[in-house]
Amino acid sequence: MAETPSGTVRVVVVGATGNLGTSVVDALAADPRVESVVGVARRYPRWSRPELRISTLDLAAATDADVDAVLDGAHVVVHLAWLFQPTRDPVTTWRTNVLGAMRVFGSVVRCGVPTLVYSSSVAAYSPGPKDHPVGEDWPTHGWPGAAYPREKAYLERVLDVLERDHPETRVVRVRPGFVFQRASAQQQRRLFVGPFLPTSLVRPGVIPVVPDIPGLRFQAVHAADVGEAVRLAALSPVRGAFNLAADPPVDPRLLGELLDARTVAVPARLARGAVSTAWRMRAVPASAELFDTVLRIPVMDTSRARSELGWAPRYTSAGALGEFLTGLRDRAGAATPPLTPEVPGGRPGEAATGVGGRP
Repeated sequence: MAETPSGTVRVVVVGATGNLGTSVVDALAADPRVESVVGVARRYPRWSRPELRISTLDLAAATDADVDAVLDGAHVVVHLAWLFQPTRDPVTTWRTNVLGAMRVFGSVVRCGVPTLVYSSSVAAYSPGPKDHPVGEDWPTHGWPGAAYPREKAYLERVLDVLERDHPETRVVRVRPGFVFQRASAQQQRRLFVGPFLPTSLVRPGVIPVVPDIPGLRFQAVHAADVGEAVRLAALSPVRGAFNLAADPPVDPRLLGELLDARTVAVPARLARGAVSTAWRMRAVPASAELFDTVLRIPVMDTSRARSELGWAPRYTSAGALGEFLTGLRDRAGAATPPLTPEVPGGRPGEAATGVGGRP
């Protein structure tokens, strides 16, 4: 494939203002081959970039014509948009995450967009090993108990059909581990932990112990490194799936080092029971089924991204997670609706949503 001339590629990023989207926009906007970036978001942000134009669109309510109007003329569409909440109403998340994504994929085909880059997840993988890494050929049927892996797995099947029926469309799937950065700290607290976590507790030396739960081993990656991988996937002649994660995998020992705490063995059943009780009491927005997912996801082999994309993460997993923890303590965020440091009404406002009950 010939080298892409400078300033000729038009990219649409669907979900441009969240944890992944802001980093993807930054990476694309810095590439001289990119002429323009259209960022699609439900709500207009105060954050911007010189090469970025925002188009507001709610995928759950948009028509095919609405989406076609935004995607027409694009060379690359990057689909990142995802609604994590309300976890207590999976029909609502399905409408945005699955039906909305399918609307985007259909528009890519109708508008003749040459390249689609989609952000899947490690959660799309079927349960797998923690003691050795699996490649991109590991089954992607997710864990059926929670909405997030179900939705990610379903869209993997949708893309299988798209690739079969439209081989002219270059489809790339990136499957990152847990994505962290300083600016996402308050958003991720709201999404997964809820309003009742005192951020002072995440200071090193304050929490005396970290639970050592069997199966608690996962991979992390910095949002900026995912943004760079998406840039490479968008502008390189590659196809297929790419696992994205930094070294080393995160386990209780590493968490203990970051928090200056010792580890104490806790049975998985006891830990799950505590999460389940907190969920039923509406103290946390993340369900016990999502906890089950974390304990079952495999450790991924990232060698394909490194060899075929030329991708190398700049941050270690400890660096990414440490930056996130610092952001929690500092109440960090960014000038976009998803990443805002504080929602209207503050933490009482969060609690008023039912903690996972409403977006």
